[in-house]
Amino acid sequence: MAAAARVIAALLLATAVSTGPARAGQEPERSGPIDRALQRLYSFDFPGGLAVLDAAARTDPQNPLVASVRAATYLFMELDRMRILDTQFFMNDDNMVDGTSRSVPDPAVRTRLFASLDQARKLAAARLAANPNDAEALFAQCMSAGTETDYTALVERRTWRSTRLAPLALVPARKLLAMNPPFYDAYLNVGALEYIVGSLPFFVRWFIHYDGISGNKRRGIDQLKLVARHGRYYGPFARVLLAVVSLREKKYSDAEELMRGLSQEFPENALFRREAAIAAEKARRAKR
Repeated sequence: MAAAARVIAALLLATAVSTGPARAGQEPERSGPIDRALQRLYSFDFPGGLAVLDAAARTDPQNPLVASVRAATYLFMELDRMRILDTQFFMNDDNMVDGTSRSVPDPAVRTRLFASLDQARKLAAARLAANPNDAEALFAQCMSAGTETDYTALVERRTWRSTRLAPLALVPARKLLAMNPPFYDAYLNVGALEYIVGSLPFFVRWFIHYDGISGNKRRGIDQLKLVARHGRYYGPFARVLLAVVSLREKKYSDAEELMRGLSQEFPENALFRREAAIAAEKARRAKR
């Protein structure tokens, strides 16, 4: 069962930071505060992202997405500090074993992260009580569930606890995908779980079950590609996840292309440049 736990956790990062909508046939606006905050996050400028969110909270204090993205920023600060975002981390399943860690979570960051999650959930609940189809509130629920899942799995290394948290994002995600047109970023939550469950040994599926998730790896990858192409806020992160999938499946040229594109889109992010070089070297070795 330990091996199964490692596989479950290996791609749980896929459910973090799921954010706002992108509509089919439209080029989404990318000038709002959430857009700017996530641009800073993808550039690994975490103080800059938090400053954008602080300003947004003053002008729009009832927007639950502000608190959700703040929690996600704290998550990424920890993932970066602990070097969990390096793709090599996801190549070794032993890194996911419960209780093993190369560094200790920062308790102050944890406190701020969960305070932000609490705020996001309260604001989302208030908005949904007035309008059950409020897209920002539904996305705040997706983000909150994803952020807590990933913090639990990747930072605290509580793998089995994270498997119970993961389905919390599915209900709001499905409501968003049922809208016409769908909010493509929500495919991230569904597609990630499809791929994860599809990667599990058959007998483990008796113990891990998510309603509506069949474990079709191909469908999961296709759904991640939808986010990569159409997601307003989450397209870059979907491309990171597709690069991880490509590396795990030894499709090194695909991983190189994805990481090189990200390094060009976010030139401040040194990690993307390093990962592009690593993927390129793997692709060269595979051709020899």
